[in-house]
Amino acid sequence: MTEVTVEAVESVGAQTVALDLSTPDEFDAAPGQFVLVRKDAEGDAGYYTISSPYVEDTFEITVGFPIDESAEESLGTWLSEREAGDTVDIEGPLGHVQYRGEGDVVVYAAGPGIGPAIGIAERAVDEGNDATVVYRGEEPPHQERLDALHEAGATVALVDELGGDYLTGDTANVYVFGFDDFVAEAKALLEADERDPGEAAIESFGPA
Repeated sequence: MTEVTVEAVESVGAQTVALDLSTPDEFDAAPGQFVLVRKDAEGDAGYYTISSPYVEDTFEITVGFPIDESAEESLGTWLSEREAGDTVDIEGPLGHVQYRGEGDVVVYAAGPGIGPAIGIAERAVDEGNDATVVYRGEEPPHQERLDALHEAGATVALVDELGGDYLTGDTANVYVFGFDDFVAEAKALLEADERDPGEAAIESFGPA
């Protein structure tokens, strides 16, 4: 495990914060990958996907936490209460799903999948590529960054259910981030569009 410093904590939506963490030496990560975050040597641990487009000096993770304040403190709640100057332990980067500027992207996301979706889309636009973010749900976290992406020319769509409207014949990079049910829905969408889901970059967060 590597100890990193919390540089900033910002509310980015309902029951959701973004933590900027100091980047450790030789931390060669890209949006789409994730880190293991541990409360302390013996404490709770959880996986959080990188939601910043780059990781040079700091990197960001997006953390949701429970609404029920009477419930036993979760790792998400504990992280949401961190302040600048606090430290946390991480391990990573982990995972093979990542984006380093390789062409246009279409990112399907739901729930906590908005974090990596934002980071990938921002990286794509910054690299001069087209980006589309399709989020299933209402009032996603990071709305200000989604608005900025739209202003920069990206396509941002909030939908009740997935459809193939945003897939084109020359779509090269398809990413999917969400819980198991959402991933299954996205795979079915790709198959209906005569695409091989095995060629998409898919990260499931497990059961909802």
